[in-house]
Amino acid sequence: MQMSNAPAASMIKASYKLPWLSSARWDTLFILSPALLSSALVLIFKNEMEATRNVPLWVWVCFVLLIDVAHVYATLFRTYLQPKAFTQHRVLLLAAPLLCWMVGSLLYSFDALYFWRVLAYLAVFHFIRQQFGFLKLYSRKEPPAFAKYKWLDVGFIYLATLYPLMFWHTHLPRNFSWFVDGDFVETVPAFCSQVALITYGLAASLYVIKEIWLYAKTSYLNVPRNLLVLATAVSWWVGIIAVNSDMAFTITNVVSHGIPYMALVWLFHHGEATGSTPTSKPNGDQSGKFVAAILAHAAAFFLFLALLAYFEEGFWDGLVWREHMSLFFPFARLPAISDPALLAILVPFLALPQSTHYVLDGFIWRIKDGKSAWGVTQLLRSADGRKVL
Repeated sequence: MQMSNAPAASMIKASYKLPWLSSARWDTLFILSPALLSSALVLIFKNEMEATRNVPLWVWVCFVLLIDVAHVYATLFRTYLQPKAFTQHRVLLLAAPLLCWMVGSLLYSFDALYFWRVLAYLAVFHFIRQQFGFLKLYSRKEPPAFAKYKWLDVGFIYLATLYPLMFWHTHLPRNFSWFVDGDFVETVPAFCSQVALITYGLAASLYVIKEIWLYAKTSYLNVPRNLLVLATAVSWWVGIIAVNSDMAFTITNVVSHGIPYMALVWLFHHGEATGSTPTSKPNGDQSGKFVAAILAHAAAFFLFLALLAYFEEGFWDGLVWREHMSLFFPFARLPAISDPALLAILVPFLALPQSTHYVLDGFIWRIKDGKSAWGVTQLLRSADGRKVL
């Protein structure tokens, strides 16, 4: 039996290629390694980070401004700057920011903490779903024997994020918060964390056993999916549980989320905008040429996002926070707003890039209709086998 199974396993391995989005090198560099490298950096400098109570300005610029805030604007290339998407989904794209502003202002008018709490949990959901989305992308092209265990893959990727969050909720206060102090509910019973840990450990064990058994049966190991699962588990554990530091959480959280997101947008739309994919046609109008010019070069793409992030944070600092005036000196003459009624309008407005990004992201990656501008399946057909580096 072992001899008869060996050729079949070899045939399976040869028939099913690894589901890289672009190439092993590109995916590893920009999507899979950021979480692992940032976690390693945090562990190496664990003592120094736990001893630092305030995030240094250079850390804030490198990770919050240039990655966390900047990645939000990458959504523009999937929505408002993509003519086909804007035409097909005009109502949603116009209504989403308006509704976010209205709901945010209503929440803030009752209590500022209500606004930040809802925004924090919306962000948490968005961060978790991104890992699920990458899992789905890296689960395509698997042999049929893998299909019946997809529920375990999904369950484990969720638990890899939910258990650290449950630990956080049951060990408050921590030396960090998602947005502001008190934005997470502080009344979660301690036993919830214990139950979550047991469930997480069981799921991890089953996942490993499943991978070993399937490899023995098929000789096929889905390397990118397993690297994604490992990177997710490590970064969320290190940033939330292993190191109690605002700097550590900022670095692991931002790098593992923001860089892969920007990389994914770049991968899907770089070739499309430059006309290098078989089914794409460069847009002939001036706005289309502008977008294509940005997407033609990685430096231009990143600089565009960084400039938008700088202007957004400049208005935040000039009108509300006033914490980094040396960096945002062009905004120093703006009046500091302290009136609660004005803040209830201003703060949700300034937060619109983030809140709209969280809401729209629930639509732009999940639609698989090949006729839709957000048809991920169609985009993957042109991305498979295309090397962008």
